[in-house]
Amino acid sequence: MSTVVRGQRRTRKIVGAGTAAVALLALTGCAAGAEGGSEGDGGDVTIEFAQWWEPELPDGEFRALIDGFEDANPGITVELVSGPYASTKEQLFAGAASGTMPDVVGLDGAWVNDFASQGVIADLSALMDESGYDDSELASQIQVDGSTYMIPVVNFVYPMFTNDDLLAQAGVDAPPETRSEFADAAAEVSALGDDISGWVLPLSLESPNGVQNDVMSWVWASGGSMLDEGQPDLTNDDVTSAVEYIGGLWDDGVIASGSFTMKEQDKVEEFTNGRAGMMIDSLAHINLIRETNPDLNFSISAIPAEDGYSGERGIPYASWGIGVAENSENKDAAFKLVEYLMSEQTNSELATMAKAFPGNANSVPDFVSDDELFKAAFDIYQEGYPANEFTGLPVAEDLMRQLGEQLQAALDGQQSIPDALKNAQASWETEF
Repeated sequence: MSTVVRGQRRTRKIVGAGTAAVALLALTGCAAGAEGGSEGDGGDVTIEFAQWWEPELPDGEFRALIDGFEDANPGITVELVSGPYASTKEQLFAGAASGTMPDVVGLDGAWVNDFASQGVIADLSALMDESGYDDSELASQIQVDGSTYMIPVVNFVYPMFTNDDLLAQAGVDAPPETRSEFADAAAEVSALGDDISGWVLPLSLESPNGVQNDVMSWVWASGGSMLDEGQPDLTNDDVTSAVEYIGGLWDDGVIASGSFTMKEQDKVEEFTNGRAGMMIDSLAHINLIRETNPDLNFSISAIPAEDGYSGERGIPYASWGIGVAENSENKDAAFKLVEYLMSEQTNSELATMAKAFPGNANSVPDFVSDDELFKAAFDIYQEGYPANEFTGLPVAEDLMRQLGEQLQAALDGQQSIPDALKNAQASWETEF
């Protein structure tokens, strides 16, 4: 058990943590509130904050932001438990099962319904009431049964990334705007050879968010929906058209190999290393791409829409959400950190360093005028509407996995795409 040392700036990194490592972590250091005295006896406290944000931000910047909180709140020390998204997810689900979640947790919207139903994350509406917090500046809140359990701290849109040098070599003058243009561009880039693919599509069932970000995004980009009055509607014309389009790209051989086991980080590596002409990805990875391959010439544009579509385009997005563990013995201190991160100035700073859109409605990130790529993303955001129908759904990740299983079977030639959607629809209906 670590000892609380006021002013000591600590970050514990979880890199590629497996189940055993996470279980050991839970037993040896992640029992929330176990370090230091409780707030009730007036002693100093240490709160743990588990998230995947710090590794995706410029080195040292997030720790400096947290140092500012500690300076403003003597007696509260924040230990950052930082690791990649997949490792953080594994740690939190292990902590949920064992009742040892860190005090403050970074959340994906797809986890919220499950965690709230299990009673492992705190009712933030109640914490806001207890502290007299004014939530009028919050751009959005994720609720379950009328109570808030997650606050989006910053929001990332998922536009299309294009390797402009590869497109130019393939004779493609500009990023594609329609599905037919995208298919043509993907074919031309794939024809370059040298194991270069036109598009990279992650469909791992272990981490199935590719179904959300890389498959359903084609539906939302043309104004479609996978729901009908909150219920599953996977067999409608819009979903069928988008998935059959992806099936056509697969049959044409323009999608990078290894899709069935590929995760989001694998997709980013393929693109960053110049092996894929196009990908759909989060703005959160721009800094990583630039640092890893400074010579990569890439741009950002809207996800292509169905030919002939002229309406508003849905823009996939994901949030760095925040919540408080129900098992935390220091909920007051934990919520003070939430308040700090959602304050106008701090939220502007975090959104700027993350190159994301702020969760405080009054915050304005500097990059809107400072960076050409992010200005393009902001323009895309303003011209369309944010779309992510998985956020807040029950067992959202299982829904993605169920659809992913059926889609893999269709792409592998075991069934037709209409049958895949029909089977996924039936399995989804049992979850609602």
